[in-house]
Amino acid sequence: MNEAVFRGAAFGHGEAAGEIIASDVELSFWGGVDPLSGEVIDRHHPLSGQILTGKVLVIPSGRGSCSGSGVILELLLTGKAPAAIVAEREDDILTLGVVIAEEVFGKSIPVVVLNPREFLQVATARYARVDGNRVVCGNDPDAVRALPLAEREPRNNVSDLSMSKADQAYLDGTYGKAAQVAMKVILRMAHLQGANRLIDVTQAHIDGCVYTGHGSLRFAQQLRDWGGRVTVPTTLNSISVDHRRWRVQGIDPAFGEPASQLGDAYIDMGAQPTFTCAPYLLDSAPDKGEQIVWAESNAVVYANSVLGARTMKYPDFLDICIALTGRAPLAGCHIESGRRAALRINVPKLKNFDDAFYPLLGYHVGLVAANRIPVLTGLEQAAPSQDDLKAFGAAFATTSSAPMFHILGVTPEAVTLNDATGGTSVPTVEISIEDLLQSWRELDSAPSLSVDLVSLGNPHFSFSECEKLAILCRGRTKHNDVSVVVTCGRATHDKVRKAGILSELERFGVQFVTDTCWCMITEPIVPPTAATIMTNSGKYAHYGPGLTGRSFHFGSLAACVEAACTGVTSDGSPPWLRDCLR
Repeated sequence: MNEAVFRGAAFGHGEAAGEIIASDVELSFWGGVDPLSGEVIDRHHPLSGQILTGKVLVIPSGRGSCSGSGVILELLLTGKAPAAIVAEREDDILTLGVVIAEEVFGKSIPVVVLNPREFLQVATARYARVDGNRVVCGNDPDAVRALPLAEREPRNNVSDLSMSKADQAYLDGTYGKAAQVAMKVILRMAHLQGANRLIDVTQAHIDGCVYTGHGSLRFAQQLRDWGGRVTVPTTLNSISVDHRRWRVQGIDPAFGEPASQLGDAYIDMGAQPTFTCAPYLLDSAPDKGEQIVWAESNAVVYANSVLGARTMKYPDFLDICIALTGRAPLAGCHIESGRRAALRINVPKLKNFDDAFYPLLGYHVGLVAANRIPVLTGLEQAAPSQDDLKAFGAAFATTSSAPMFHILGVTPEAVTLNDATGGTSVPTVEISIEDLLQSWRELDSAPSLSVDLVSLGNPHFSFSECEKLAILCRGRTKHNDVSVVVTCGRATHDKVRKAGILSELERFGVQFVTDTCWCMITEPIVPPTAATIMTNSGKYAHYGPGLTGRSFHFGSLAACVEAACTGVTSDGSPPWLRDCLR
């Protein structure tokens, strides 16, 4: 192609040039990119195995985990980052990692958003040069470097935001250095999100306590050492190790020490050591309409969709900035119009399906919805449980960048279709049985029927899930060569212990791990000899192959228990899905 110059919206500053690496599929940096090498490790992504370092990454947007901003920060600090990112849609997670690197550590790469037509032209070129908000692309690197660029657009500022006296005091440093830097980051993100003012929030849930590398630790310790203290009740997400027991579990101190220190830094700033990726299971869960700041993708989706609370899909690091000030941008899902469905998805009628249906459906709906908030029809009589909605939301948040979903007749803001859409006509997509079968094959992809490890609790197991597991295991014997591990929060662990369920499951052979979650767990909790893992989590079945290097089977909780007892799983999809084609 001939060389071309485009001007877009700059969300990160700097100049860069390099070979283009492009995809039309969104990418989650957490679980999708190795922060130590820059390799794409999402084994379901078209770019799997490619190295992003020094390349101009051209993707529609980010997706998946809020921890992607931490991976981007780590890549920048270790010199493994892309040279630049060109996107089709604005994405807070992609942007925030660059903003933190620039504001706190003085490092940055250009991030530019182009319109769809120009994005497509860049995606089909071989080389690009990015300077501020300008992108020049072509197939001849010398010509791309030589082509003159129009005058650079000045950097955005925050002068058009309406600030309270307290906001200005934070910005002026009245409340200390940590709060000042936090407000600078908040205002910069508010401008990018199109917010014209900030609002008070009642609580925060911090996902930035996940250890993505030394950069995440440096950031938290810097805020702490600057005197940072949270100003609203703040809970902590799962960290990367079991905070109380990682040493006896055999975790390498080179990883366990900094991962534990990261949790300590947030506790020092006043956060509660809840260490759960399912804060909606805590007694402090917010009410409908409550303005909150939650990070962790599954928690955000559950809070918005099932509880009816109001939060953006906050990236790691922005969560603690807001917790330090109690102020958040008035944008996105904080506003009524930002919560409306933009897509209707009709779900096929299925009979006698089991609990694997909901994570499977969430995974597929996320792929279909991409960045759009969907409303699902066809489940009005299904009566999904809170555990079903938890599993659905986690899988949905894995493949989608949307912050919430609606299910007609089920979720609180979808009593009617008009409630969900605001009365606006939206496009409709029909999901077929064949579509669900294809997604099942993506999740249940291990070549061997043998199972070495059964992984449960992504997101963290609830009390009711522990009860169900105990019923399924009762009177049965675990296979000697299969490990069964459940992750859950401390609060749930205490309830299960007091109810006697913990000791019953431990007698069967279940190992419980608290404080951390499967997206962070490595060897030796994952046995070094384990080649195949089975899970009932759509989220972990997606991320697991890249995170662990193992093969994965996916199925219902009952199927997982069966595999734990026999050492093998059934071949192919379940009858309730497969038989629908007959």
